[in-house]
Formats: sequence, structure tokens, C-alpha cells
Amino acid sequence: MPSVSNWKVPSSAQPKPEDYSYDLEHALSAVVGLRTIVPADAFTAETLGTERAGNGVFIRGNGLVLTIGYLITEAETLWITLNDGRSVPGHVLGYDQETGFGLVQALAKLDVPALEIGQSAAASIGERVVVGGFGGRQRSVAARIVAKQEFAGYWEYVLDEAIFTAPAHPNWGGTALIGPAGDLIGIGSLQLQHAAEKGQTENINMIVPIDLLKPIIDDLMKFGRRNMPPRPWLGLYATEVENRLVIVGLADRGPAKQADLRTGDIILSVAGKDVRDLAGFFRRIWAQGQAGVDVPITIYRDGETMELRVKSSERNRFLKGPSLH
Repeated sequence: MPSVSNWKVPSSAQPKPEDYSYDLEHALSAVVGLRTIVPADAFTAETLGTERAGNGVFIRGNGLVLTIGYLITEAETLWITLNDGRSVPGHVLGYDQETGFGLVQALAKLDVPALEIGQSAAASIGERVVVGGFGGRQRSVAARIVAKQEFAGYWEYVLDEAIFTAPAHPNWGGTALIGPAGDLIGIGSLQLQHAAEKGQTENINMIVPIDLLKPIIDDLMKFGRRNMPPRPWLGLYATEVENRLVIVGLADRGPAKQADLRTGDIILSVAGKDVRDLAGFFRRIWAQGQAGVDVPITIYRDGETMELRVKSSERNRFLKGPSLH
């Protein structure tokens, strides 16, 4: 992922104020830059790095910033950079594993406008939106919603209905998806490739819908996580290959590795029910109960069908908690 350094979105892709009914500059002023330092021995250091940079959005006037959680997971040091050039320290308030949202509190009194929270369910395919990045119009993209559909990530993650936009923002993490009314309807999470016309591909952004925030924001602020039993987590990375589910990686010290699941194993079923796609596989795991439950998995390895039981865990137990400086 590109860092928030000296770069600009091509002028042809930048949003133009006259194309929108709201005050574009005012809306983009709520988008900030985030920089974090993560300890080298952190669980996510190997996969996500020890220095991370991206975007966040002020959603309340008291310095509350909404971002995408992987930017702040296990962060030891966090800085928020404002559009006027100032940088202030921040504190990680919470991270929700199910949605991917992260919350940060600025540790300084700031007079920065907040972006009003809208309704992502009301956003339509084809609608004109802005994917706002830190740095104003020159680091933002005039885009359209190209799809609203289920998304499954290989790291045990499923959204029932994610938002997809094009053209893609090059520094997508934590960007603000600004809807036609000038309000916040999502937070940027990923860049993916999408099949376009004539066999070509185009880059698109996957956006986490803002409607998923309202039910959990109070829990994140109070407890740092949603106040309900956590889902079972196995610590494996899987992908779909020719209508089969294949394990392509294992989290170090994770439950799947402890249970002797291996890279290359083909997953056939969970608790006796066949699974053929990532979303179905993960939902079947979660249906077994809460974190700590044994998950029976049938795999195919080296010409043999094998039954294994994985004692699930809670993902957060492997992560370093926030520290207030």
C-alpha cells in the first residue's frame, strides 16, 4: 500500500467541486492521515508490517476518528495528521474483527469538522461518490458504485454486502466513501481486480458499509470490541481453486496449525456439511458456537480423506492490546 507521502491522484480522476451539491472541500477536511508503529514481535507484524500509513475520518467533533482496523491493530505509537499540517498523537479505542472498523481518539483538543454519518443501504449501484483520502481533492477520487454484494476474505472474514467502487483509490486504507448527500457511507478497506469488458481487468476498491458501525460503536468506545461472545477463529488462510477450498497459509501458533492442518490441504466439510466457497466455509465454522469450541473438519491430503478437530480460539488473544501513552 502506498504511503501518505508526496503523490497526487491524476487530475482527470480528481473530484471537481462543481459536480457535487454539497461543499466538497468541507467534507474532505474531515479526512486525516494516520501513521502507526507496531512492535516487531506483534502477531500481525509479519503480514501487515511494523509501519503502517493510511487514512481516517473524523466522525465526531471530540476528535473521534473512524478508520480501517488493520492500520491500527497492535499499534504502539499512533499519529494523526491534519490537513493544516499538524500532527497529534492518538490512542486506539477499539477494533471490530467482524466488520474491520477501527476507532481512534485524538489526544489533543482539535477544532476539526466531523463528517456526518449517512446510510449505506440507500446508496445505489451507478451512483456518483467520492473516495476521499487525506490531502484534499488532489488525493481523492471521483468514483461510482459498481457493485454491492457479498465479500469473503481469506483471513476468516465475510461481509454480507460490501460496496465496490471504481476507479480505485491508490491509497485506499481508511478512505472515506462520501455519498451524494456529502455524508459518510463507508470506509475503504481493499483494492481488488475486477473483470471488465473485452477480457480486461480493472482495479476497484472494496468499502465496508457504514451501516455496520451504528450497532457496535458504543461497545467499541466502551470495551474496545463488541460486547458479545467472539466467533471461533482457526488461524488459517484459504482460497477457492477450481471449485475447491484450499488452505494456502497458517497463522503461526494458531489453532489450525496446532491441529496439524497444512498448506495444500483441501477442505471438504465442516461438522459433516460440505463447504464449497469461502463465505460458506467461514459461516459454517462460526455456526459451531463461540470461540473455544471444537470444529470438526474433513480434509483431503495426499490421496486420503482425513477427519481433524480444531480447538478454535479468539483472534484477539493473539494480539497486543492498545497502550495509552
